[in-house]
Amino acid sequence: MKLIIGLGNPGKKYELTWHNVGFIMLDHFKGSRPDDYLACKKSTKFQAEICEGEIGQEKIILAKPQTFMNNSGAAVSALANFYKIKPQDVWVIHDDVDLPQGSLRISHNASAAGHKGVQSIIDALGTQNFVRFRIGIKPEGENKIPTESYVLQKLSDQDKMMIVNLGPEIVSAVELALLDGVTAAMNEFN
Repeated sequence: MKLIIGLGNPGKKYELTWHNVGFIMLDHFKGSRPDDYLACKKSTKFQAEICEGEIGQEKIILAKPQTFMNNSGAAVSALANFYKIKPQDVWVIHDDVDLPQGSLRISHNASAAGHKGVQSIIDALGTQNFVRFRIGIKPEGENKIPTESYVLQKLSDQDKMMIVNLGPEIVSAVELALLDGVTAAMNEFN
């Protein structure tokens, strides 16, 4: 069983911001295979929106924590504990301000590198031994806006198009990791 987390902030105010790229990509993944999911619901018990389903022989849980980014670990650990999912079977899709816009990097057992949502998960799980699908959001050119403000900026129409165009690559990367393993996905997409 895999727990696939999309990171973001709940609410309309944050819906189309850089920090919500994880939510956007998880929705894209779910939308690419609508018949694979049995139930989608908001769960107060897990502080997350969750969908359960299967791809191939693998049972998966898709989740969007509703705890705000910096407290994502609370929802992730609650889900992992309830479903008895090992940290290495937790996969997190999130924004990364250190990667070029529109790029994808898959990493495993890596530090948070300043990402507070990822650090929250590391703290809650007690390990960094989980998989991350990192979506590059680094601003092009010189950016004088503090990171905390930049990640909460609304996406421009051009940014939205770039994210939409990246969606199929994320779907392919996650599916390859599910079917052939994370190493195969890293070799293909990094």
